[in-house]
Amino acid sequence: MTKLSVNINKIATLRNSRGGNNPDLVKTALDIERFGSQGITVHPRPDERHIRYADVFDLKKVISTELNIEGNCTEQKFVDLVLANKPAQVTLVPDVLGQITSNHGWNTIKHAAYLKEMIAVFKKANIRVSIFVDPVVEMVEGAAATGTDRIELYTEGYAKQYHANKEAAIRPYIIAAKKANELNLGINAGHDLDLQNLKYFAENIPGLLEVSIGHALISDALYLGLENTVQLYKRQLANT
Repeated sequence: MTKLSVNINKIATLRNSRGGNNPDLVKTALDIERFGSQGITVHPRPDERHIRYADVFDLKKVISTELNIEGNCTEQKFVDLVLANKPAQVTLVPDVLGQITSNHGWNTIKHAAYLKEMIAVFKKANIRVSIFVDPVVEMVEGAAATGTDRIELYTEGYAKQYHANKEAAIRPYIIAAKKANELNLGINAGHDLDLQNLKYFAENIPGLLEVSIGHALISDALYLGLENTVQLYKRQLANT
């Protein structure tokens, strides 16, 4: 079954909007685990506008599922944070400073030498590495050459096109996934996956190991309740 990792950045955004510790980020993460999530994802950014670096240390002490730390490894502070906490997985994302949200994958050919160097740093610390890529065969092939364990397919393009033509929307992702399987790369996916488009994606992507979902899941929880929402998302991944 494809694993669900819940990104809790939006919980931190809500907390930070008023100061203090309401909602309690750590308690929410523990509750999300209790409700059935198989992982917790955080994406700290240099301005700490949602997840704070201190949050990562607090979470690492208590969560029992896989911790996935996303971020830009060109920031030395991020590299130090990951190495200090040794999560189950680090996901390398090519964000620029001040970027609102991730919007593209790595050019794994142009940045091959850099990625090889950084991936080796994390793997030396026994941290599984995933890198964010667009659904382009050449980028998947480039990823394999870097030594990464997994790729995370950037799924905004799929989500935007899903309602208009889901077959066309998913086609490049299927092709990219098949190439990843040929190259023995693990496959994760994330960005704009939701209750409407997740099941179709998971059923059609061969070898999908994990999805990371935050914004849509937390938004749904406002209406449906957090425990119910986690279970609804897991249900979309059943039998995949």
